[in-house]
Amino acid sequence: MSLTNKVPEKDVQKTFDNIAGSYDKLNSIMSLGTHHQWRKQATSKIINHPDDILDLCCGTADWTIMLAERFLHSRVVGLDFSSQMLKLAQQKVAQSKLTNINLQTGDAMQLNFADNSFDVVTIGFGLRNVPDANQVLREIYRVLKPGGQIICLEAFKVETPFIKVGWHFYFDKLVPLMGKVFAKNHADYQYLDDSVNKFVSIKQLCQMMQDVGFINISVDTLMMKASAIHSAEKGQ
Repeated sequence: MSLTNKVPEKDVQKTFDNIAGSYDKLNSIMSLGTHHQWRKQATSKIINHPDDILDLCCGTADWTIMLAERFLHSRVVGLDFSSQMLKLAQQKVAQSKLTNINLQTGDAMQLNFADNSFDVVTIGFGLRNVPDANQVLREIYRVLKPGGQIICLEAFKVETPFIKVGWHFYFDKLVPLMGKVFAKNHADYQYLDDSVNKFVSIKQLCQMMQDVGFINISVDTLMMKASAIHSAEKGQ
């Protein structure tokens, strides 16, 4: 197994359990308040009128709920490995009064679903946190129905010379400082910064998807390539 995240999975899980209560705030800070709009844009890439949707690494269920509202006829499964994240997700789902959401604890590396189970699999800001993104892509491909779509929203290291100086200052200096305000453990927030800087590039993720077998791969870059939406299909 070629690891794309060398931090042990149990440590990553502990990190997200620790920061669950302030994760939504930090997400807004790290995306400069635009992550909700990014999810809307990513959702607009879904074109196959899905009956069954899997939202991997669903966290506190922001995207899960958005998907369930957009596709009221669909069964939407939200899956995450953090019990503390899922507790908050369950509260949000209860407040939404939506009845087409099912939240589950699970491992994105070994999905407990049959082959060809879902029309769409989404994963938002989660692929960089798994030990082996290639294995997760293989699992997504397996559980997708023929013709099904993967929609991946992820943050990436900024490579543009003019932009990356300011971006590095923001993430390397300001985000960890804000982490001290939101949590006792500064290292938890430093991990989020490191996970972006050490993940693969936008181009490399395209190649990884192609290697797994996905077709019709497209990329929409966001915020000067600090994030991107990768969408692709499983062949018929």
